[in-house]
Amino acid sequence: MPQVPFSWGKFGENLTTEGLTEDTLCIGDRLKVGAAILIVTQPRMPCYKLALRFDRDDMIKRFLTSQRSGFYFSVIEKGEVQAGSKIEILSRDPDRVAVVDIVRLYLGQAHDPELLHRAMNVSALPQNWKAELAVRVDHA
Repeated sequence: MPQVPFSWGKFGENLTTEGLTEDTLCIGDRLKVGAAILIVTQPRMPCYKLALRFDRDDMIKRFLTSQRSGFYFSVIEKGEVQAGSKIEILSRDPDRVAVVDIVRLYLGQAHDPELLHRAMNVSALPQNWKAELAVRVDHA
């Protein structure tokens, strides 16, 4: 399984990784980070604070257009994690819905009923995301 180094971001709960991207990681993928077991749950989405931080009105749009949202993990098993720990992909979700696929569905850039169906089947994707995707696809 691939392994990549990571380092802590400014806050303890943020991981800065090399080699894990929104187009290669899927919602529901399980990873071992140091001694902890994590599962990919959803993309990060920007809020108004991003535009304030960079003092640019178009920053949220630029962020979303990049399709580099980042992603959230949920802790399955606690364990020690420190700078320099390795990340190992333990298992891949069988529905294979990449983080970027969720972003594209959310933005209305993907009009794929089969992709939406697979997204709705991913147990790791929070219910509020599933409800939002269903609404957005219905309005498209």
